[in-house]
Amino acid sequence: MKRVLGLLTVAAVIGLVAFACNTETATSGVKEATATVADVATDAVKEVAKKVVKNTLKVGDIAPDFNLKNIDGEMVSLASIEDVKGYIVNFTCNTCPYAVKYESRAIDLQKKYAGSYPVINIMPNDTDVKPGDSYDKMQERAKELGYEYYLDDSAQEVYPTYGASRTPHIFLLDADRKVRYIGAIDDNTEADEVEKTYLEDAIAAIEAGKEPDPDFTKAVGCSIKVKK
Repeated sequence: MKRVLGLLTVAAVIGLVAFACNTETATSGVKEATATVADVATDAVKEVAKKVVKNTLKVGDIAPDFNLKNIDGEMVSLASIEDVKGYIVNFTCNTCPYAVKYESRAIDLQKKYAGSYPVINIMPNDTDVKPGDSYDKMQERAKELGYEYYLDDSAQEVYPTYGASRTPHIFLLDADRKVRYIGAIDDNTEADEVEKTYLEDAIAAIEAGKEPDPDFTKAVGCSIKVKK
Protein backbone atom coordinates (compact mmCIF):
# COMPACT_ATOMS: atom_id res chain seq x y z
CA MET A 1 0.00 0.00 0.00
CA LYS A 2 2.81 2.35 0.90
CA ARG A 3 4.46 1.48 -2.43
CA VAL A 4 1.23 2.41 -4.29
CA LEU A 5 0.89 5.69 -2.38
CA GLY A 6 4.50 6.48 -3.12
CA LEU A 7 4.01 5.85 -6.81
CA LEU A 8 0.87 8.02 -6.77
CA THR A 9 2.76 10.82 -5.02
CA VAL A 10 5.58 10.67 -7.57
CA ALA A 11 3.03 10.71 -10.39
CA ALA A 12 1.33 13.74 -8.86
CA VAL A 13 4.64 15.57 -8.55
CA ILE A 14 5.50 14.76 -12.16
CA GLY A 15 2.04 16.04 -13.21
CA LEU A 16 2.52 19.30 -11.34
CA VAL A 17 5.95 19.82 -12.90
CA ALA A 18 4.51 19.15 -16.36
CA PHE A 19 1.66 21.63 -15.71
CA ALA A 20 4.13 24.23 -14.50
CA CYS A 21 6.27 23.73 -17.59
CA ASN A 22 3.27 24.01 -19.87
CA THR A 23 2.09 27.11 -18.02
CA GLU A 24 5.53 28.68 -18.35
CA THR A 25 5.52 27.86 -22.04
CA ALA A 26 2.07 29.41 -22.43
CA THR A 27 3.14 32.49 -20.50
CA SER A 28 6.22 32.79 -22.67
CA GLY A 29 4.03 32.47 -25.74
CA VAL A 30 1.75 35.24 -24.51
CA LYS A 31 4.74 37.47 -23.85
CA GLU A 32 6.10 36.80 -27.32
CA ALA A 33 2.69 37.47 -28.89
CA THR A 34 2.34 40.71 -26.90
CA ALA A 35 5.79 41.82 -28.01
CA THR A 36 4.88 41.05 -31.62
CA VAL A 37 1.66 43.09 -31.37
CA ALA A 38 3.60 45.97 -29.80
CA ASP A 39 6.14 45.84 -32.62
CA VAL A 40 3.39 45.84 -35.24
CA ALA A 41 1.65 48.76 -33.52
CA THR A 42 4.93 50.67 -33.34
CA ASP A 43 5.56 50.03 -37.03
CA ALA A 44 2.03 51.22 -37.83
CA VAL A 45 2.59 54.42 -35.86
CA LYS A 46 5.85 54.97 -37.70
CA GLU A 47 4.11 54.54 -41.05
CA VAL A 48 1.43 57.07 -40.08
CA ALA A 49 4.14 59.47 -38.92
CA LYS A 50 5.91 59.12 -42.27
CA LYS A 51 2.68 60.00 -44.09
CA VAL A 52 2.13 63.04 -41.87
CA VAL A 53 5.67 64.25 -42.52
CA LYS A 54 5.20 63.58 -46.24
CA ASN A 55 2.10 65.81 -46.25
CA THR A 56 3.86 68.64 -44.43
CA LEU A 57 4.73 71.43 -46.87
CA LYS A 58 8.29 72.63 -47.20
CA VAL A 59 9.61 75.76 -48.83
CA GLY A 60 9.67 75.10 -52.56
CA ASP A 61 6.64 72.76 -52.53
CA ILE A 62 3.43 73.53 -54.38
CA ALA A 63 0.65 74.09 -51.87
CA PRO A 64 -2.62 72.24 -52.44
CA ASP A 65 -5.70 74.28 -53.20
CA PHE A 66 -8.78 74.04 -51.00
CA ASN A 67 -12.44 74.97 -51.02
CA LEU A 68 -13.67 76.30 -47.68
CA LYS A 69 -16.64 78.36 -46.52
CA ASN A 70 -15.93 82.02 -45.86
CA ILE A 71 -17.72 84.05 -43.19
CA ASP A 72 -20.07 85.43 -45.87
CA GLY A 73 -21.23 81.89 -46.71
CA GLU A 74 -19.37 81.78 -50.01
CA MET A 75 -16.94 78.99 -50.86
CA VAL A 76 -13.38 80.20 -51.40
CA SER A 77 -10.42 78.53 -53.08
CA LEU A 78 -7.04 79.93 -54.02
CA ALA A 79 -7.97 79.51 -57.66
CA SER A 80 -11.05 81.67 -57.13
CA ILE A 81 -8.85 84.63 -56.12
CA GLU A 82 -7.48 85.81 -59.44
CA ASP A 83 -4.93 88.36 -60.64
CA VAL A 84 -2.76 88.32 -57.53
CA LYS A 85 0.98 87.92 -56.99
CA GLY A 86 0.58 85.39 -54.22
CA TYR A 87 -1.26 84.48 -51.05
CA ILE A 88 -0.69 84.91 -47.32
CA VAL A 89 -2.30 81.83 -45.77
CA ASN A 90 -2.73 82.45 -42.06
CA PHE A 91 -3.95 79.62 -39.82
CA THR A 92 -5.52 81.44 -36.90
CA CYS A 93 -8.52 81.37 -34.56
CA ASN A 94 -10.62 83.39 -32.11
CA THR A 95 -9.54 81.75 -28.87
CA CYS A 96 -5.74 81.52 -28.87
CA PRO A 97 -4.20 84.48 -27.00
CA TYR A 98 -1.25 84.49 -29.42
CA ALA A 99 -3.59 84.63 -32.41
CA VAL A 100 -5.50 87.46 -30.76
CA LYS A 101 -2.27 89.43 -30.33
CA TYR A 102 -1.67 89.14 -34.08
CA GLU A 103 -5.17 90.07 -35.25
CA SER A 104 -4.40 93.77 -35.74
CA ARG A 105 -1.25 92.87 -37.65
CA ALA A 106 -3.24 90.53 -39.89
CA ILE A 107 -5.58 93.44 -40.65
CA ASP A 108 -2.61 95.72 -41.39
CA LEU A 109 -1.26 93.11 -43.80
CA GLN A 110 -4.68 92.78 -45.41
CA LYS A 111 -4.77 96.52 -46.07
CA LYS A 112 -1.14 96.80 -47.20
CA TYR A 113 -1.21 93.88 -49.64
CA ALA A 114 -4.81 94.11 -50.86
CA GLY A 115 -4.92 93.10 -54.52
CA SER A 116 -1.44 91.60 -54.50
CA TYR A 117 -0.99 89.19 -51.59
CA PRO A 118 -4.43 88.69 -50.00
CA VAL A 119 -4.50 87.44 -46.42
CA ILE A 120 -6.44 84.17 -46.30
CA ASN A 121 -7.24 83.52 -42.64
CA ILE A 122 -8.20 79.90 -41.91
CA MET A 123 -9.66 78.63 -38.62
CA PRO A 124 -8.38 75.03 -38.07
CA ASN A 125 -9.59 74.09 -34.57
CA ASP A 126 -12.14 71.41 -33.72
CA THR A 127 -15.08 73.42 -32.42
CA ASP A 128 -16.24 70.71 -30.02
CA VAL A 129 -12.97 71.31 -28.21
CA LYS A 130 -13.05 75.09 -28.76
CA PRO A 131 -16.68 76.28 -28.99
CA GLY A 132 -15.40 79.85 -29.12
CA ASP A 133 -14.15 79.11 -32.63
CA SER A 134 -17.56 78.09 -33.99
CA TYR A 135 -18.67 79.44 -37.36
CA ASP A 136 -21.04 81.92 -35.71
CA LYS A 137 -18.22 83.17 -33.49
CA MET A 138 -15.94 83.41 -36.52
CA GLN A 139 -18.51 85.61 -38.25
CA GLU A 140 -18.77 87.85 -35.19
CA ARG A 141 -14.99 88.24 -34.89
CA ALA A 142 -14.53 88.83 -38.63
CA LYS A 143 -17.14 91.59 -38.51
CA GLU A 144 -15.42 93.23 -35.53
CA LEU A 145 -11.99 93.09 -37.12
CA GLY A 146 -12.83 93.58 -40.79
CA TYR A 147 -11.45 90.30 -42.12
CA GLU A 148 -12.12 89.83 -45.82
CA TYR A 149 -11.34 86.13 -45.64
CA TYR A 150 -11.89 83.94 -42.59
CA LEU A 151 -12.40 80.37 -43.75
CA ASP A 152 -13.83 77.49 -41.73
CA ASP A 153 -11.57 74.41 -41.55
CA SER A 154 -13.19 73.01 -38.40
CA ALA A 155 -13.57 69.70 -40.29
CA GLN A 156 -9.76 69.74 -40.27
CA GLU A 157 -9.26 68.76 -43.89
CA VAL A 158 -6.85 71.52 -44.92
CA TYR A 159 -4.46 72.30 -42.09
CA PRO A 160 -2.92 68.76 -42.06
CA THR A 161 -2.14 69.00 -45.78
CA TYR A 162 -0.16 72.17 -45.10
CA GLY A 163 1.45 70.91 -41.92
CA ALA A 164 0.24 73.82 -39.81
CA SER A 165 0.72 73.17 -36.11
CA ARG A 166 0.07 76.50 -34.39
CA THR A 167 -2.20 79.49 -34.39
CA PRO A 168 -1.02 81.72 -35.89
CA HIS A 169 1.01 79.89 -38.57
CA ILE A 170 1.91 81.60 -41.86
CA PHE A 171 2.43 80.07 -45.30
CA LEU A 172 3.46 82.58 -47.97
CA LEU A 173 2.73 81.35 -51.49
CA ASP A 174 3.56 82.94 -54.82
CA ALA A 175 1.12 83.17 -57.75
CA ASP A 176 1.89 79.55 -58.72
CA ARG A 177 1.16 78.41 -55.13
CA LYS A 178 4.83 77.69 -54.57
CA VAL A 179 5.70 77.97 -50.87
CA ARG A 180 8.20 80.78 -50.37
CA TYR A 181 8.11 81.28 -46.60
CA ILE A 182 6.75 79.39 -43.57
CA GLY A 183 6.58 80.50 -39.95
CA ALA A 184 5.81 83.57 -37.88
CA ILE A 185 4.65 87.00 -39.04
CA ASP A 186 7.47 88.65 -37.11
CA ASP A 187 9.82 88.12 -34.19
CA ASN A 188 7.69 89.28 -31.27
CA THR A 189 4.18 88.65 -30.02
CA GLU A 190 4.20 92.23 -28.68
CA ALA A 191 3.61 94.54 -31.64
CA ASP A 192 5.59 97.45 -30.19
CA GLU A 193 8.67 95.28 -29.65
CA VAL A 194 9.00 93.83 -33.16
CA GLU A 195 12.48 94.09 -34.71
CA LYS A 196 12.25 91.68 -37.64
CA THR A 197 9.22 91.53 -39.91
CA TYR A 198 9.84 88.09 -41.39
CA LEU A 199 6.74 87.91 -43.58
CA GLU A 200 7.01 91.41 -45.04
CA ASP A 201 10.74 90.91 -45.62
CA ALA A 202 9.96 87.69 -47.49
CA ILE A 203 7.44 89.49 -49.70
CA ALA A 204 9.98 92.26 -50.38
CA ALA A 205 12.55 89.65 -51.38
CA ILE A 206 10.12 88.00 -53.81
CA GLU A 207 9.27 91.39 -55.30
CA ALA A 208 12.98 92.02 -55.82
CA GLY A 209 13.42 88.67 -57.55
CA LYS A 210 15.30 87.16 -54.62
CA GLU A 211 14.79 84.22 -52.30
CA PRO A 212 13.48 85.12 -48.83
CA ASP A 213 16.11 84.89 -46.10
CA PRO A 214 15.08 83.46 -43.74
CA ASP A 215 12.49 81.40 -45.57
CA PHE A 216 11.52 79.46 -42.43
CA THR A 217 10.99 80.48 -38.81
CA LYS A 218 9.35 78.82 -35.84
CA ALA A 219 5.63 79.50 -35.52
CA VAL A 220 4.83 80.69 -32.01
CA GLY A 221 1.31 80.16 -30.72
CA CYS A 222 -1.27 77.70 -29.44
CA SER A 223 -1.36 74.15 -30.73
CA ILE A 224 -4.19 73.39 -33.15
CA LYS A 225 -6.97 71.68 -31.23
CA VAL A 226 -8.16 68.25 -32.41
CA LYS A 227 -11.04 66.10 -31.18
CA LYS A 228 -10.17 64.22 -27.97
